[in-house]
Amino acid sequence: MGEKQEALTNKGRLGTFTIQLHYREHATWQGKILWVEGKQDSHFRSALEMLKLIDSALDKAEGKEEEIGGE
Repeated sequence: MGEKQEALTNKGRLGTFTIQLHYREHATWQGKILWVEGKQDSHFRSALEMLKLIDSALDKAEGKEEEIGGE
């Protein structure tokens, strides 16, 4: 089983993210992040920006769960 397929089968409880680091420059990371459940990808220019993208995606996921549970 390939690494990508393994990552897709071992999803996290809150969210699954695939992170590709392209560079390490100015003492931080630059790369690309894929939110598996949301089927969205984004480029980031720092580790802080990457964490903010993850936080935002999890907020969206939690909002959807609340909508489904509130029906």
